[in-house]
Amino acid sequence: MPHSIRWRIALPHIALILASALGLGYYLSGVMRTEYLDMLDSQLHGEARLVAEAVAPVLQDGAPGLELGALTRRTAELTGARVTIISPGGVVLADSEEDTAQMDNHLYRVEVQDALNYGSGSNVRYSLTLGYELLYVAVPIGASERVLGVARLALPLEPIQHHVQRLRQAVLIAALLTTAVATVLALLLADRITQPLRRLIAAIRRMESGDLSARVMPSSNDEIGELCLAFNQMAGKEQDSVAQLSRERGQLTTILQNTVNGIVITDRQGKVRLFNPAAERILDAQTGAALGQPFAQVARHHKIIEAWQRCAQDRKTHAEPVDLEATGLFLQVVAVPLGDDDGSCLVILQDLSQVRRLETVRSDFVGNASQELTAPLASVRALVDTLREGAEGDPEAARRLFDQLDAQLGHIARVVAEMLELARLEGGGAQLRLAPEPAHRLVTGAVERLASRSRQRGVEVAVETAPDLPPVLCDRERLEQVLVNLIDNAVTNTDPGGRVTVSATFNGSEVVFAVRDSGEGIAAEDLPRVFERFYGADRWRAAGGTGLGLSISKHIVQTHGGRIWAESATGQGRTFLFAIPATPANGNNTGTPN
Repeated sequence: MPHSIRWRIALPHIALILASALGLGYYLSGVMRTEYLDMLDSQLHGEARLVAEAVAPVLQDGAPGLELGALTRRTAELTGARVTIISPGGVVLADSEEDTAQMDNHLYRVEVQDALNYGSGSNVRYSLTLGYELLYVAVPIGASERVLGVARLALPLEPIQHHVQRLRQAVLIAALLTTAVATVLALLLADRITQPLRRLIAAIRRMESGDLSARVMPSSNDEIGELCLAFNQMAGKEQDSVAQLSRERGQLTTILQNTVNGIVITDRQGKVRLFNPAAERILDAQTGAALGQPFAQVARHHKIIEAWQRCAQDRKTHAEPVDLEATGLFLQVVAVPLGDDDGSCLVILQDLSQVRRLETVRSDFVGNASQELTAPLASVRALVDTLREGAEGDPEAARRLFDQLDAQLGHIARVVAEMLELARLEGGGAQLRLAPEPAHRLVTGAVERLASRSRQRGVEVAVETAPDLPPVLCDRERLEQVLVNLIDNAVTNTDPGGRVTVSATFNGSEVVFAVRDSGEGIAAEDLPRVFERFYGADRWRAAGGTGLGLSISKHIVQTHGGRIWAESATGQGRTFLFAIPATPANGNNTGTPN
């Protein structure tokens, strides 16, 4: 309680009032005592002079001590004071209360010396015999040219002390009452002063608990009111800052959670302090198990650890390509120091596997395209040279050479046309004319377009579709192109006498088209790459193809919002499937999306 600001405000006021009241009481009692002493001193001086005048004739006549003693006793009864007659040599001649024979010489008493030297004297002394203070007043007896003795009167000060004590008690009681009233008023005043401070403390505690909307309404225009306004301004800025930090932290968290790069932050002890989901995937570690663990234990690859160690030691950025053969990932590891000398590091794990694969595909594409165009061009050159060397003299030979030349040029034209088509599909430049089309019509239309080729190959093509299939929203020409490519590949891959089955089924949301053949099949290691450009181009070239049909089919299906895949096993034939979202039978949506 004494540490409360209310008491710290009230107690000084109470102490000041109490000290003022007590000091005033003691000052007044001192003044009263001095006034009483002055009045009593003046009174005793007057009475002492009367005693001196009365005693002077007796001392002049040389009266015996008995007469002088009787005179002092009568005088004491009249004045109420103790009367003592002292000779000029200090011998006590008579005293109203004591036996003079037993009394000491009084010559050197203060009041006696003052009376002899200055004409009057007074002194206040504590009487060990009586146990209280007395006022002594002395005046000379006789004329100034001849001093007969000293008349001294003494009066106890106990009544005065009693009056002063009563005054002090009254002052003390008044001081206590005043202090009590002042205490109540001081507490009320302090409570009123500190009430805004208590509200301010409550608001601060609410802010500490997370309620940043806490505010304090000022109740005055003084410094406390200004403090409340300043607090409200500070709280508003703090709320805005926290909101901004929360937004930035949320954005940073979203970035860290969704970035494809692995992010790891380590402290000066080399322990993991931050570990995002991409790092979990790349390093095959769980965040809960990685946090707080040594980085070397989490990374588990010497090149990643070496890049981090070099960064931690020389406080410089280090980049290192790392091939994780166990997981098939290719990484670019970048270790960046955080701060100047705290030892923490940021490790960025960039997954370049897709880039590397695309580089490989690009390189393969360039090589395959070059090879695909080089062979027919070389054949064209050879045919032209043959014609130049004299085949024009043999019309039959020239006709055969021209037929071969036309075939090679046609193959080159098909390769170029399909490469341009694939480029448009991959670049999003293909325009689709969408309309609801029955799935059965798409299948039969594609089969009819390849009827002559299947007969030439001696391959049976069967259609298996349900009559109640829902239509699909598609560009009929392009989707038939997909079916033609798949059926043509199936017919090409099937030996004479074999069978190709084209079917369409509905799975509840999609129409699934499937082309199955009874050919050789596809090896398991080749199955994931069958939709790549020019993959297996040698086989397609031998059969008159270009190696781009499946890749074009994949992009057409994906442009329709569908999916395409292959199922096969060596020696068990192949099945190519693609699914297109179904549309209601009465749908009439049309469009031309890019």
